[in-house]
This record gives sequence, C-alpha cells and structure tokens, in this order.
Amino acid sequence: MNYRGTIGILTGGGDVPGLNPAIRAVTFRALREGYRVVGIRRGWGGLVDYVLGNQVDNSAHVQPLTEDIVNRAGRTGGTFLHTSRTLPARLPRAALPGHLQSRYTDDINDVTPHILQAIEDIGIDYLIPIGGDDTLSYADRLHREGIRIVGIPKTMDNDVPGTDYCIGFSTCVTRTIELTHTLRTTAGSHERLLVIEVFGRYAGFTAMLPTMAGAADRCVIPEQPFDIHDLTKLLVDDRNRHPSAYAVVLVSEGATMINEESMSFEGQEKDQYGHRKLGGIGDKVSARLKELTPEYNRGQRINIVNQRLGYLVRCGNPDALDSIVPMAYGNLALDLILKGRSGHLVALRNGCYASVPIDIVTSRKKVVSVEQYYNKERLRPKYETFRNQPMFIMTSES
Repeated sequence: MNYRGTIGILTGGGDVPGLNPAIRAVTFRALREGYRVVGIRRGWGGLVDYVLGNQVDNSAHVQPLTEDIVNRAGRTGGTFLHTSRTLPARLPRAALPGHLQSRYTDDINDVTPHILQAIEDIGIDYLIPIGGDDTLSYADRLHREGIRIVGIPKTMDNDVPGTDYCIGFSTCVTRTIELTHTLRTTAGSHERLLVIEVFGRYAGFTAMLPTMAGAADRCVIPEQPFDIHDLTKLLVDDRNRHPSAYAVVLVSEGATMINEESMSFEGQEKDQYGHRKLGGIGDKVSARLKELTPEYNRGQRINIVNQRLGYLVRCGNPDALDSIVPMAYGNLALDLILKGRSGHLVALRNGCYASVPIDIVTSRKKVVSVEQYYNKERLRPKYETFRNQPMFIMTSES
C-alpha cells in the first residue's frame, strides 16, 4: 500500500488506566487518514533495543498496529505496548543491549544517536510519546534533534505543566475515594485513626481532590511541610467529634514533616531519571501519631489503621473520564499531524482541548498553589468560590 507516512506510538513511565484508549484513538484515526501505524514496545527502551538493519527481526521491539489489535485493548487498563523508565540520554553501561556495547563504553551513556537512527530505520515520520514529564522531557530532546513529535500527557499525579489534565488522574482520584470509603469500616469499627498514603511525588493533587470530595478529614501534601503535632491534634479532635470515633488523613508519598531533610524512600537505588522509589511516609506518620495521641486525648493512646494504596489506584480499567479524554487527545494529536505541526503537547486548558509547545514540560514544575488552595493551619483544601473554576478546580495553571 501507499501510505501518507508512518506514525509511531510509545508509552513510557508508570502504567495508568487510559493508555490503551489513547493508543486506540490514535491508531483508528491515523489508519483512516491513510497512515501506517507502529507501536514501540517498552517505551524508549524499545528504541534502545532496536537493532539496525533490514534483515533483523525487531518484532519484539516494534509492532504494526491494526484496528483489530487496538480495539480489543482499548477497553482495558494498563498498556499493551508495555512500558519502561528507560532514559536513552542517561543509559548505564550495564543496561546497554548487546548490539550497543561496543559503540558506547562510558559508565553512563547518551545513546540518542542510535535512537535517531532507529527512528529513521523504522521509517517513522511522526512519533507520539504518551507519558509524564520524564518521558516527555526526552521527547522534547528528540524534537530539538529534528524528530517530529506530538506528545500526550499521562500521569496519575497530574503534574505535567501546560495542561489541566493528564490521562490516569481521574481514575486515580476515583479509586482513592472508593478505597478510602471502603477502609472506613475498619477504622470505625476499631475507633482508630486511618492513615492512607497516596501517590504524589512533587504535587498533592491526588490527596487534595479526594479530601475536597469528602474522602478524608485532612491531607498533607509535598508542597507544604507539616507539623506532626498539629496533625495529631486535628485528627484527635476530628475523631472525638465523629459519631463512630475515627478520622482519616491522606498522606502524599512526597510529603515531609517539618525539619525533615528529605522525602521518604524505600531504598537508595535510583532510576535513570534520578528518582528513588518513594514510600514510607505513611508508616512514619502512623508511628508518630500513635506515639503522640495521648498528649491530645487525655492520656489515652489511639491506635492506627495504616494503608498504602499504591498500585491499586493504577491497575484495572479506566473510568469514564479516562476513556473519553484519551480518545480526544488521540484525535487532537492527529489534528496536529494533519496540519503538519510538531513539537506540541496536546492539552486540556480551562475545559477546552488545545495544544502547547512541548518544551513547556521542561520549563517548570506543576504543583498545587498552596496560597490559593491549601489551608496550612487546618491541613485541608480551601476555596472561596467555585464560580468559573475549572472542573478539577486546583489543576488549572491559568
């Protein structure tokens, strides 16, 4: 067949519900517009592993996409193209595939020249990476190297700059609310404090929105270090006022107590983007609450229910928004391609679909505006009016 060109799609970073609907939307529209579509497997890792040459079997790294393939997957969660946290600009020698080991010999290697050759070898005219700020920051690098890029934002934390909404955020908030309400039965039965650790490395949106929706009494977020004594007093007061004698706090994984030097990590190992795996702040908060509650509860200790939601909010099928928005994002990406535009990130801004230059991803961090939306004394969201606010209220940058 004579194609208008070839479009490549990849998914990078953590999995979220909504990735497969986005792949489906891109593929359906692209095929009907006369393009050939290929999926790059395992994110940027698929291009690293790609072996140059026409006589090489690269089916483990590049997959032709058809309507039948993506239609089945498009109703499910996760990513059928698989994903990785590979960063070709900082690839450790130990992670180099065999075909690159003689070409790159440093401890940390920038294999971007190989990536550019792989893209050319596959024949990709436009590349659509779906990911968070890490995946998209390397996409910006490729754009500056001359690759035609149209990015789609994805992350449960909803912290990609330039867009009010990232794929996966709604399902994360929905699951957080559901699971928190489910855990209430145990907290109430035993008259305990319920501490739930949720995602959010730098941004507290996934703790703020469920709390605003009534899932928790308090929340602590990465943007504002908190005093554990203040939190204890507030939660004890909340518990003592509650008919079932319990209270709930959502703790962002990136939150820190006042006077702590850093976030809480599971270990010392870093990924290729320089991130250590977060985890443990919920345990710390739980231990300190148990220790301090007698000071604020007439000498009586209050026990704790401590739960990290983790992968429970990122697995399974997408909710309605994470089925609809990826469809729109995929079609918006094709709109840009059909106009010959690249170096853009599709976006939602003030309730309207739009696009922004992809270099916005590396320009700043997107976080909760503490002064506007967070009550530092009450450790919970604040608002003055909802009139003319975007649907998710605090996620707009305008």
